[in-house]
Amino acid sequence: MRLDAQTVAELELTDGKTDQIFFDDDLSGFGFRIRAGGKRSFICQYRVAGRTRRQTIGTRVSADQARKQAWRILAAVECGADPQADKAKARLKAAQTVEAIVGKYLAAKENASRPATHRAARAYLSGSHFKPLHPIAIADVTLQDVATCLTTIVADRGTATAGQARSHLSRLFAWAMGEGLCSENPVLASNKPEGAAQQRERVLRGDFELAAIWNAASGAGDYDRIVKLLMLTGCRREEIGGLRWDEVDLPKAVIRLPKERCKNGHAHIIALTEPAIEILTEARQEQGVDRVFVFGAGGAAGFSRWAHGKRGLDARLAAAGVAPWRLHDLRRTMATSMGEQLGIQPHIVEATLNHWQGNAYNWATYENDKRSAWVRWTEHVTALAAGKSPKVVPLKIA
Repeated sequence: MRLDAQTVAELELTDGKTDQIFFDDDLSGFGFRIRAGGKRSFICQYRVAGRTRRQTIGTRVSADQARKQAWRILAAVECGADPQADKAKARLKAAQTVEAIVGKYLAAKENASRPATHRAARAYLSGSHFKPLHPIAIADVTLQDVATCLTTIVADRGTATAGQARSHLSRLFAWAMGEGLCSENPVLASNKPEGAAQQRERVLRGDFELAAIWNAASGAGDYDRIVKLLMLTGCRREEIGGLRWDEVDLPKAVIRLPKERCKNGHAHIIALTEPAIEILTEARQEQGVDRVFVFGAGGAAGFSRWAHGKRGLDARLAAAGVAPWRLHDLRRTMATSMGEQLGIQPHIVEATLNHWQGNAYNWATYENDKRSAWVRWTEHVTALAAGKSPKVVPLKIA
């Protein structure tokens, strides 16, 4: 029997069968399938690697069209291809969209990343920054796709945001490559947003910027207190913004950050100087004893109104001549000034930043030296804020 428009129209299930294939006599493997319920379709059946494969050609094609498609499928098989397996791979690939992979990535990293890092990854990858990429299969994302998104982010939100967004997207692709979901990372070849790297390397210009920020943060609000504590301790933003009262020991003048809240996974003890103690004491007196977090609205998390607080502080700094800056610049400035102006040894500076992790022979924590460094730094900052000349250790060149 040759399958054509007439013979196909006359075919019906026989002998009470619920699923039956009628094969063409002229083209081996070309058939017409009928199922109970009325579903009728052309198919092509072949063998490859010892296994029988069956590919549906369609229900809305003519017999002649189906025959030509079956011939192409069988020709591809003769050349070593497996069209049905390729079709299944294509369906799987189409389902592995950027949006779907972002969900898997965030789930995989939820317990492996710091909460703040995970929140940032979710905001950048699940939000509007890369929305044009979401429906695309991750293996099909091109350099042009990435570059177009980054250009839009720079125009709408600035280079700093674009730089952070690019970094998180690159991490996503690196993870996806390791999972076998794509074979390359198109982000690596994209240009870094102009100015993004420089903004992350900023040290406050001259002592006047440090003094101006300290004096501008003179209010009694959470953000101003956080800024001053960041300036005095050199901590990261989330370490102070998410500070809990059970991490603060005012009688012993220390903050004990558990390893879970530190970027490097090492617990960090921070010595509190007098101004820092005063800031925390005022906060405690205002809040009472029922609060879990030192800053914020008093809910299940710490401080969150970062953008609002920064805008208010920058408005107060508008006439002071302070160039655009970010909170992390305070940490970088403290480390730089401790070494250049106060003559504090590099390993002690690193210890105050919780960068010091010991080595094979030296596991000293330098707690006394760290406290001395914070005291000297506090004296330096408060002298600048009061308009006094701070003590500077002269650089000796042999």
